[in-house]
Amino acid sequence: MTSASSFSQVPVIDIAGLGAGDAARDAAIAQELGKAAREVGFLYVTGHGVPDALLADLLQAAERLFALPLERKMDVYIGKSKNHRGYVPEGEEGLATSTRDKKEAFDLAIELPADDPEYLAGNPMLGPNQWPGLPGFREPVQAYYDAAFAVGRRLMRGFAIALGEPPDVFERYVTRPPSQLRLIHYPHAPDAVDAMGIGAHTDYECFTLLHSTVPGLEVLNGDGTWIDAPPIPGTFVVNIGDMLELWTNGTFIATSHRVRKVKEERYSFPLFFAVDYDTVVSPLPRFVTPERPAQPGLIAGEHLYAQTIQVFRYLKERMARGEIQLPNNALALSSFGQEARHKRG
Repeated sequence: MTSASSFSQVPVIDIAGLGAGDAARDAAIAQELGKAAREVGFLYVTGHGVPDALLADLLQAAERLFALPLERKMDVYIGKSKNHRGYVPEGEEGLATSTRDKKEAFDLAIELPADDPEYLAGNPMLGPNQWPGLPGFREPVQAYYDAAFAVGRRLMRGFAIALGEPPDVFERYVTRPPSQLRLIHYPHAPDAVDAMGIGAHTDYECFTLLHSTVPGLEVLNGDGTWIDAPPIPGTFVVNIGDMLELWTNGTFIATSHRVRKVKEERYSFPLFFAVDYDTVVSPLPRFVTPERPAQPGLIAGEHLYAQTIQVFRYLKERMARGEIQLPNNALALSSFGQEARHKRG
């Protein structure tokens, strides 16, 4: 890695001890996190503390789910939910107008009761999950969600320190965020040629924690070159999302990435770490100067919902029928990150 515009590899950072009460250790880790977030927007983290057994249980649960007949999986089709939870069949989503992603998925987030006031009031991203009728599935998936979310809290602390802010500056915004976990299955494709698993995009939240089973992930550098980011045993891949780019007024980079179609069967488990739905995200004062005026602020949940509507077929159909509408000031897809910078010239 030579510069922000021409990096050729993704840095590896040990976060063991982050948030354990050692201020010097926190500062040292935060310095590394900040450098990676500014120059690359992607990093691997070790020392996260999530046991291998939990990852193995998660993979086994995903394998069992996706091996079910399609009609069983469609019992919990995401289009049956009011808050974007459930099974996502192949062809349901697409990040490019002429491209359908070659994958299936299962989406869940923070579990809230069916009588939750915000859910009853129509919040489109909060409420209960749709769980399949598959014995022994919910428990390992929920356990993984809780463990990965705890790592995300630690990373939020590290990023706060890296920004020169108090370690707990973001905690007030993480009380019940719509942080989504996706279980993604890319089927075996022996004849895979130039097929996209997921098209180029940035992630809509603060950052993403990713565990996957085989290569396929690619990261766009500042020169417009796609760099491989294969899984490394014992690590999570972390990438900066739209909200941290906005909070830092472009100092942190929401790096565009994609998944190329590989021959091997591939499982991927991203946790998209978000802040509370109604959080107003605008550039922190320290990152606003006459030379770099503040980017317009956004409501975090509305940005997530707006981007989601533009990707999922069932939501596009609801919008076409007039049942839902894009939030005010909704941005187009890929409005952050390196891809957006290249489009702007």
